[in-house]
Amino acid sequence: MASLRPILLVEDNPADVELTLAALRKTQLANEIVVARDGVEALDYIFSEGQYANRDPGPPAVVLLDLKLPKVDGLEVLEKVKSHPRHRATPIVMLTSSREESDVVRSYQHGVNSFVVKPVDFKAFFEAIRDLGIFWAVLNEPVPGDF
Repeated sequence: MASLRPILLVEDNPADVELTLAALRKTQLANEIVVARDGVEALDYIFSEGQYANRDPGPPAVVLLDLKLPKVDGLEVLEKVKSHPRHRATPIVMLTSSREESDVVRSYQHGVNSFVVKPVDFKAFFEAIRDLGIFWAVLNEPVPGDF
């Protein structure tokens, strides 16, 4: 049996981090959840560089990526990951408060797997995160092997 891949949450808002972690824990997923608080940290994790140079280099089960991030924004993270042959198949869900049509279009142009607008309502947000976690960590069948 293959080991469980971690879920990478890329979010700079502490309240959204806590709420997302609580919702993912509620699903009782066995996956480790790694939090990156800016785009540079996310790229370091995905490409096993910087503070993550010694981590298992396998891809995460899914990247939950905020659009508006410090240092490197979510679209640039998305573009760098999806343009790299080894990481092209890594599932990335843009999880953002933006409803801008241009953000949606640009995200899909750069290969995002899903674009989810964060619900404002606490219960709806919680349920959306729970459903995302279950789908991407349990139901989705990843590319076999270490692509």
